[in-house]
Amino acid sequence: MLLRAIINSIESVAPLSYQEEWDNSGMQVGDPGMDVRAVLLTTDVTESVVDEAIMRGCQLIISHHPLLFHGLKQVCGQTPQARCVEKAIRQGIAIYSSHTAMDSYLHGVSGRIAERIGLTDYRILVENGEGYGLGVIGELSEPIEQEELLRRIKERMEAPWIRYTEGGKELVQRIAICGGSGAEFTEVAIERGADVYLTADCKYHEFQAAAGRIMLVDMDHWTSEHFTRDIFRELLPKEVECMISEADVSPIKWEIES
Repeated sequence: MLLRAIINSIESVAPLSYQEEWDNSGMQVGDPGMDVRAVLLTTDVTESVVDEAIMRGCQLIISHHPLLFHGLKQVCGQTPQARCVEKAIRQGIAIYSSHTAMDSYLHGVSGRIAERIGLTDYRILVENGEGYGLGVIGELSEPIEQEELLRRIKERMEAPWIRYTEGGKELVQRIAICGGSGAEFTEVAIERGADVYLTADCKYHEFQAAAGRIMLVDMDHWTSEHFTRDIFRELLPKEVECMISEADVSPIKWEIES
């Protein structure tokens, strides 16, 4: 199948026009006219992921995070990104990334989290245009205690850890979510009446500002977004073989409880 057709299947729900101005979603390496038989799906493009694609006979890597955010001045193996580009070109492997285009799709990154933790009738949190934007907000079918929600998030998101600050309510029902780094939208979640805001990469003072006003819940960035691999697999044509990367893991390590 032509790479162009595979890209069209993703962009049918997450067109590049949805991406943020600062982002670099889309083709990273390769020719849209090339033939693709097998695809490796990943959150991040690392040297280990490119090696895995070579070993598993994939002609395409589809990632959530773009390999290239800033222009490379040299492609001489001086950085991990440059080495990934060199290796991919030499091996004839294309790389495509969706990132904030997929973040802005209602049933994309944040929508998948919402479905996992049981939100109903969720909608866009921060609208960037008609029908798309960042984050989602919705309700649980019934109010639950904060501790029960924390257990649900940890289990259903397969999170090794979560951090939180307590909100002002014993029972919570309206939940706002933004996969990836979304602490900047905490005030929006409060304004829209959320009892809880679930995101990643929160800083100390962001917890401090939220305390007593909303239950701010923070998880590992990779954990909040690695389900994009499943979204890609569901969107891709059945004619191509899709593989979930085994080398794609969070770069953050944590101490194992004794």
